[in-house]
Amino acid sequence: MTTLSPLSERIDAPHRLALPIHPDIALWRPLEPADAPALAALHGAADALDHPGWTVPESELHELLSRSYLDLRHDSLAAVTDDGTVVAYGLNLIDQEPRTILRVRLEGAIGAAARGRGIGRELLQWQRGRAQQQLAASGLDLPGWIIAWESARNISGIRLFELLGFHAARFTATLVRELTAPVTPITAHESIRIVPFSRELSAATHAAHGDAFRDHWSSQPSHEEAWAGFVNGPALRPELSFVAVDAAQPDLVVGYALTSVFEHDFERQGFSSSYIELVGTRRDWRGKRIAPALIARVLEASRGAGLDKAVLDVDTQTPSSAAALYAELGFAVAEDRQVAMLLAY
Repeated sequence: MTTLSPLSERIDAPHRLALPIHPDIALWRPLEPADAPALAALHGAADALDHPGWTVPESELHELLSRSYLDLRHDSLAAVTDDGTVVAYGLNLIDQEPRTILRVRLEGAIGAAARGRGIGRELLQWQRGRAQQQLAASGLDLPGWIIAWESARNISGIRLFELLGFHAARFTATLVRELTAPVTPITAHESIRIVPFSRELSAATHAAHGDAFRDHWSSQPSHEEAWAGFVNGPALRPELSFVAVDAAQPDLVVGYALTSVFEHDFERQGFSSSYIELVGTRRDWRGKRIAPALIARVLEASRGAGLDKAVLDVDTQTPSSAAALYAELGFAVAEDRQVAMLLAY
């Protein structure tokens, strides 16, 4: 195994990071939780171009900006015009509990009217420089990644990342399942019980998620505060979510399928839907038909709730067995794809 030197020795980060300069921007300033409504409006217009079927809700943005471990003063930037409108923003999120990689994830959006004017380039250059500083501040001897997920539709955005040294490293595809067709029940191994998700099972499900994804590309443990924001948020629907537990140890969660409903997206999509946010199985419990049994329960519950479709996103480089599973359950590939743009050290 190759031993890496500490990130602080490997990354030539800018010593001082100047704010961007652009003639159309009156003020560059850090974000604050009170910006959530403005950012939701910004996303509403930007997402209509990049992925017309969904957008980021205000509640999700407010939860994100309110996390105690974020340093918004140093790790975020909003581009504000003379009339006070936020036309672009960037937010850098660094892993709180890295194990195999230290990642800085770049979040943000560029308003439709602000595109093609160099504002996005100025913002992304600042985010890259700040991410380099974040990585270089670590003494860890792990690989360092700066990563951003971009819509495959946004060709100009992808080219901008490439100009700044990033490359396309991974793709996800959106899968859709019509709920008009009946759902065939699937039974897991006899050692497994499928039960509805409850917030009392949140910690056990979080632990199962950490185990299930520890061998997945780029995955790192999710911070407890981020997990709590997800399971306690307004979108998660416990009545459409299920976990698999060991029949002999009912407090041991060995698999899960957690589902959200984003009603604000129904008009954009043209249909109502459930969105399977997370699905996984502990590594030592695979091969027991846990995932198909869980997803079948989600489909049955979603159909019973009167929703039109079930939706999920899948890594296109997952094993062929995963693709066969989703096909067996009636999912088909939709047009939407996301690409991970990566700068690695």
